[in-house]
This record gives sequence, structure tokens and C-alpha cells, in this order.
Amino acid sequence: MRGWLREAAGGLPRQFWFLWTGTLINRVGSFVVLFLSIYLTSDRHFTQSQAGFVIGLYGVGGAIGTMTGGVLADRWGRRPTMLIAQFGAAALMLTLGFAQTYTQILIVTGFLGAFAEGVRPAFSAMMVDIVPEQDRVRAFSLNYWAINLGFALAAIAAGFAAQFDYLLLFVVDAATTLVTATITLIFLAETRPARRVAAGPAPTGGMRAALQDRVFLVFLVINLLSVLVILQHASTLPIAMLADGFSAATYGWVIAVNGILIVSGQLFVPRLIQGHRPYRVLAVASVIVGAGFGLVAFAHSAWVYAVTVVIWTLGEMLQSPSNAATLAALSPANLRGRYQGLNSLSWSIGTALAPVLGGLTLQGLGSVALWVGCFGLCLVAGIGHLISGPARERRAIFRRTAEAAPERTTTPPAASTSSDLTPSNSPA
Repeated sequence: MRGWLREAAGGLPRQFWFLWTGTLINRVGSFVVLFLSIYLTSDRHFTQSQAGFVIGLYGVGGAIGTMTGGVLADRWGRRPTMLIAQFGAAALMLTLGFAQTYTQILIVTGFLGAFAEGVRPAFSAMMVDIVPEQDRVRAFSLNYWAINLGFALAAIAAGFAAQFDYLLLFVVDAATTLVTATITLIFLAETRPARRVAAGPAPTGGMRAALQDRVFLVFLVINLLSVLVILQHASTLPIAMLADGFSAATYGWVIAVNGILIVSGQLFVPRLIQGHRPYRVLAVASVIVGAGFGLVAFAHSAWVYAVTVVIWTLGEMLQSPSNAATLAALSPANLRGRYQGLNSLSWSIGTALAPVLGGLTLQGLGSVALWVGCFGLCLVAGIGHLISGPARERRAIFRRTAEAAPERTTTPPAASTSSDLTPSNSPA
């Protein structure tokens, strides 16, 4: 067991563990987003459409926040962007708890989405900055594990807190966000790579350069196909189970299998995929995800639904760290924040489109067409990874070679000079 722990978590930079701790604390206290629709309809007595509009506005704010956060992470630095987003989110979370009118709730929720989601690009860019390439799959697996453990604990704790007072949800959520911000303030140093003075191979031009990177954009589009399928677990899957006569509680324990598997098995994934080309891992993962959702077409008992969750969760576990490592390899050092922001934006787009497309397919073509279509989308994604994967590998090698070349640099004012924060062998 000691040997396995060293292999899974040993040798990572100290700053990574501060990031990891902040992730876990913040996720454990992530109450409000989980229970926002219930709070708005049951405690504030708004209609379902009004609640849906509030949650949709959170998503719009989140899309704006991820793009803005990505740009600021590259211009200002990772640490100041994270501090502004975290302290702002904590204040807005508490403000939302005391908001009275529907208009106030709408405005505060929109800003909360921007600040809460704006931290993600800077956080991911900092993780890429400090973790060497050969350790990134392990690091992303550990972070993904912390996210899911925190989410599971938050769902349980929020249920108990809501029984006493919904305001407690906002207070605890704001407090944990404030603790995370304090960790950033005290323990995290700036990691933004030094700026190149001489003209080099790294792209310039900001967001325009990222939007003209065809290899990267093709990767995002392929990944979006899988995102549209994975997010059906929160939209059409519960509808399908209710149509089969199952209760919401049954759906709850069936979907809980997802979190249990990730928490218990995610740390074994790096060893499983070690030595395999990332694009092949992503192709296999996409097909497994598609198979899991495709089999829902034949599920008519709770245990079969649970088996389908097991299958697509295994694919998700393979996909997440490989996807993050690929994104890191494709991102130029001076544009990492923007690339991470565009990736987060693709997830926001998927979050908005998945329930709409899934609902229209379910209503217009039926359940079988929906789940077979999910398998088809993932199959296309798998083929896309196999076709475009070699180009991504060539681009990653180019990035690594170009940015390893000696070149005169200037260190940004906020950047740390600590050698353990910007490893010399950390490619884009």
C-alpha cells in the first residue's frame, strides 16, 4: 500500500498539494449550486421557470467568467486572478443568501457565476505551470478524485444543513470559498511563465491566436461530443428512470455509483494508462462512455441502470486525466489561461446544449433513439481522436521543443523566483 501511494501521489510539487487542498475544501462546501433550484422553488416559492432562468443566468455568468478569467490569468497572473475570483465569489455567495427580491437574486446569481467559474482557467494554468509533463496525468487524476470526493460529501452535508436553515448553505459555502482564497493568499506563489522578449515560436495575439489554432479547436469539438453525452446523466437519465416507474430516490442511489467508483478507483487510473498514447486512451474512453449510455436503451430495472452507470463511469475515469493532460500539452506557455478558458467555455456550451438536445430527441424520437444516438456520438468522438491524435502529438512535440529552446526572457513582476514552482522541464 505504501508503494502504491508513493506511485500515485509521490514526488509532486508542494504547491500542487496546496492547490489540491483548496479544491477539496471548496468542493466540500459547494452547497448552493447543488440546492439552488430547490431553494428557489421550495423556500422562496418561485416558479420552476423562474428558478430555471436564475440557474441559466448562472451559466451565462460562468461562460463570461471563464473567458475573462483565462485572459486575466495570462495578463495579470494566475494568483491575482484566483484571489479576485475567490474573494469575490465568497462575498457574492453571502450576498445571495440575503437577497430578497427576484431581481436581486438574478443580478447576484449572474455575477456569482462569473466569479465562481472565473477561477477555473487560472487554477488549471497554475497546475500545468508547476507540474512536470510526466506527472500531469497523476496530478489531474488526484485533482479529479478530490473534486468528486468533495462533491459527494457536499451533497450529504447540504441535505442536513437545509433541514435547519437554507441560509446556512450560503454561509458555509462562502466560508469554504474564503478558506480556499486564504490558502491562495498565504501559500501559493505566482507561476506565470516568464515573457519572451525575442520573437519565438510561441504564438502571440492573445485570444485570436487561440481561436486560430485548428488542432486545438478540433480537439475541443471532439471533446464536446462526449460532453453532450456525459451530461445526459443529469438531464434525460432521471426522466427515463421516472418514465420506467422508478422514484427520485432510486435515481439518487443509481447515480451515486458514479461518485463511489471515482473515489474508490480514480487513483489507479494513471498506472493503468501509463505507456499508452493519450489519443488512443481518449478514443477507448469515448467508446466506453458511449456503450454505457447506449445500453440505457435496454435498461428496465434498477440494477441494469446501475450497470450502465458503472460502464460509462469507467470511461469517464479514463477520459478526464488524459483530456486534461492533452489540453496542457497543446497550450502555449504564454496562452495557457486563454486555452483553459476556451476549454471551460466548451463545457459551458455542453451544459447548455445537452439537456435541450437530449430533451428534444427524447420527446420527438423516443428513448431508444436518444441512447443509441449517444453511442453514435461517442463513436464519432472516438474515431475523431484516432484521426486527429497524431497531429496533436506532433503539435505537443513542437511546443515542447520550441519552449525548451534558450531565449532571453523577462520575469513578470508578480512571478515567483522559486525554482520548484516553474520546473525547467515543464512544457506547454
